[in-house]
Amino acid sequence: MPQSLSNIYIHLIFSTKSRHPLISRDIAPDLHAYMATILNKLNGPAILINSMPDHIHILFKLNRTISVAKAVEEVKKGSSKWIKTQGPQYEKFAWQAGYGTFSVSESHAGKVANYIRNQEEHHRHTSFQDEYRSFLAKHNMDYNEPYVWD
Repeated sequence: MPQSLSNIYIHLIFSTKSRHPLISRDIAPDLHAYMATILNKLNGPAILINSMPDHIHILFKLNRTISVAKAVEEVKKGSSKWIKTQGPQYEKFAWQAGYGTFSVSESHAGKVANYIRNQEEHHRHTSFQDEYRSFLAKHNMDYNEPYVWD
């Protein structure tokens, strides 16, 4: 009997709108858990989610029946709606319109998870913009600088 199988890891990165530092340490654990729940409902389990005040990194497995764009849309839309209910300071919360997704091999998933886990240490020396540009360069992605930072 034929089977359709996949094992696709995705490293997803996106920021808050205009990179406003709105993801506080108080809200981050609940936000990460909420996002993981959304991904689990899409049968694409989150491996690791971590954020800085102005951006987030998510490593997850993409279910073979859903597109990357649909998974990202559901995570961003659902988490934005949720965070707006968490207090008046979040009423105008928004994610940037764009995002970056990067494929990760099974053999490198642990390394990417460690990178995501150590965001606070990494960002003591590197800005989000420089980090993101380095991902784009490493993955040979063409981009138009003014449109990356919406």
